[in-house]
Amino acid sequence: MIVGNGAIMRRAVHEFSFPDPFSGSLRAVRLFAAALLLAIGALFVLAAPEPVSAQSGQTGAPIVRVVELDTTIDIVSARYLKRAINGANDDGVELIVIELDTPGGSLDSTRDMVTAILESEVPIAVFVSPEGAQAASAGTFIGAAAGLLAMSPVTNIGAASPVGGSGEDLPDTLASKVTQDAAAFIRSIADERGRNSEALEDTVINATSYSANEAVELNIADLVARHLDDLLEQVDGRAIPAAEGVVTVDTDGARIERRDMSFVDRTISFLANPNIAFLLISLGTVGLIVELWNPGLWIPGTLGFSFLVLGWVGVGNLDFSWAGVIFLALAILLFILEAEAPGVGYFGVAGGIALVIGGVFLAGRFTDPDLPRGIQTVSIWVLAVLGASVFAFIMWLSWQIRQAARIRPWVSEGLTTGLVGQEAEVTSDLDPRGEVHIGGEFWTATLVGAEFAPAGTMVQAGETVRVVRVDGMHLLVEPLTGPVTSAGSGRDDDSAPANV
Repeated sequence: MIVGNGAIMRRAVHEFSFPDPFSGSLRAVRLFAAALLLAIGALFVLAAPEPVSAQSGQTGAPIVRVVELDTTIDIVSARYLKRAINGANDDGVELIVIELDTPGGSLDSTRDMVTAILESEVPIAVFVSPEGAQAASAGTFIGAAAGLLAMSPVTNIGAASPVGGSGEDLPDTLASKVTQDAAAFIRSIADERGRNSEALEDTVINATSYSANEAVELNIADLVARHLDDLLEQVDGRAIPAAEGVVTVDTDGARIERRDMSFVDRTISFLANPNIAFLLISLGTVGLIVELWNPGLWIPGTLGFSFLVLGWVGVGNLDFSWAGVIFLALAILLFILEAEAPGVGYFGVAGGIALVIGGVFLAGRFTDPDLPRGIQTVSIWVLAVLGASVFAFIMWLSWQIRQAARIRPWVSEGLTTGLVGQEAEVTSDLDPRGEVHIGGEFWTATLVGAEFAPAGTMVQAGETVRVVRVDGMHLLVEPLTGPVTSAGSGRDDDSAPANV
């Protein structure tokens, strides 16, 4: 095969020497611009107010603020509930109704929610709704903390025994300590609200669960209501405890405002899944590697950076371990080093190992125990499949690069001798290595004798040089004024060109 294009061959053997001094800066500017646009878009979205649905009821009537909580209890949902309660306190609403349907969640986030409910100046009613909903585990604590707890038919509350971050049973000693702590917590809530502390304690000690009617009979819940209107009708004129004392609420003809979880909150909650965060960070790293190996593609680099940002947003909203974060950051660094030293393989293998270890340590496995809830650790299957895929990808690319580096391009002798003595236009500064254009092709080139010249000797783009010799797919050139032997020196017209 006859190959005449030096630039293409340079890419084939993957020499990371960019003749154009501005090419690296241009790539950096592209990535920075993409990051800037992403940040600006995120700011506009985050600045958007939380959605409030259309109001019902008469103007000037008391306001009932309805807050829907139908997700796993975590940092994101705790932040959302506290923000909604604070907003209702500032707006002076008559009653806050939390429509609850949750399988449980983090004990730390549950404590934050309970604190926000107990400190609310506006009375709060927790409504386990709709029919078929549950206030399981962490939801039991939240429901017990409410000034009034109502449940729809065919709902249940309880099963609040602590377990490990991924749902596994705790070791005996740790299980005893955590269970007793959670039992004391729910007893204190029950005493504060005048509920049946023994029945609530059983939900923690024995994982007991109660139906709506059983909860009312045992003085865990206050009433059963089929829907929101039924609830407001039953609580009208009822005294409900709040932070400042007992408040008699007036819900007759009240305006109903719904404060739903915003798109940003739901997005962050989705990203806060350890599996999603880990996948985004892994795919983002691969995207950056592809961009570094093939500069100028734009799409892998932009997507990779975006995935990394979203992945770290998810990690920031997890009960994460710093050890996992450090290992993930180390994996990214090692992959970048592999991209800068292609074909070595060591950095790629080490990066793959660091990536898997980071996923193991990232969340759940080495944090405080949780109440039963969804997946809180990176799945072992995700770790195995992704780790093996990244490892195979790195090894395949390293092998391809090594194979390409062994290729010895053959150039016809006629082409070689035909170039010697011809003039070429410098397209990228020769300092001393750069790029020239000759015969309709771009070649890498080096100034003859540049190694003996003072620092700073160069030929700028746009000037003309003469080809002295062809070395494979590389040209040795000299300025038309003569060989480079010292700064500012020239040569006599009769002197022979110097060779390397």
